[in-house]
Amino acid sequence: MRTPIIAGNWKMNMTIAEGVALVEALTGALQGVTGAEAVVCPPFTLLKPIADALAGGGIKLGAQDMCWEAKGAYTGQISATMLKDVCCTYVILGHSERRGRFGSIPADWDDDLLLAFGDNDTVVNRKVKAALAAGLIPIMCCGETLDERERGITDEVVASQIRAGLNDLSATQVAGMVIAYEPVWAIGTGKVCDPTEGNRVIGIIRATVRALLGDAAADAVRIQYGGSATPDNIAEIMAQPEIDGALVGGASLKPAFAVMVKTAAG
Repeated sequence: MRTPIIAGNWKMNMTIAEGVALVEALTGALQGVTGAEAVVCPPFTLLKPIADALAGGGIKLGAQDMCWEAKGAYTGQISATMLKDVCCTYVILGHSERRGRFGSIPADWDDDLLLAFGDNDTVVNRKVKAALAAGLIPIMCCGETLDERERGITDEVVASQIRAGLNDLSATQVAGMVIAYEPVWAIGTGKVCDPTEGNRVIGIIRATVRALLGDAAADAVRIQYGGSATPDNIAEIMAQPEIDGALVGGASLKPAFAVMVKTAAG
């Protein structure tokens, strides 16, 4: 039986004071709740104060990205060891926004600006390997753009990202990971992929893992849905048999995030 996991991606939001106040509220609301795992993923500047605020509670800490190198002259980067040092358990890798794939792009952004967000499948694979080597649990993201969906290549795009992202990993390693299916067109747009369609695509992801690494890994790996998940739709999302949780964006910035965790816990 896979334990549901609800992870909140705070993205580029929250001051220290705001973040600490939120996790204190969440900790109180989730006291005694079992049956689902709750994770918060603040910006790098908040990791240490949020770790301190979470100490002794049941909510886990995650980061939003990391570098695949252990240390060195990589200005602006954060290593897996640094994340472990501030008590991170999880790290989000390959999020569509890190790949330069956005549900909506500001009108004044051009291709040169988008190059600042340049993760590709090879980069994601390196990051996943580095995270696992350091003892972090990757939340590896995959998903199609609106153009790719309209062209009818969703399954091909997602399966390709999974094969590349999991390249050279063992069944045991993948069994302990989390994968997040995030249709890019549903991220930050208010549009939600129909839960039955999300379930179908997550079934494709699990089938791809099965073909690569066998039944044990496919049956154990937890696969989340990400893309405008809210307290209002989380019950329908969690009712789908292939979906093991949610990677939550905007709704994770409010105390009602606790409602989503409780719903997943049943």
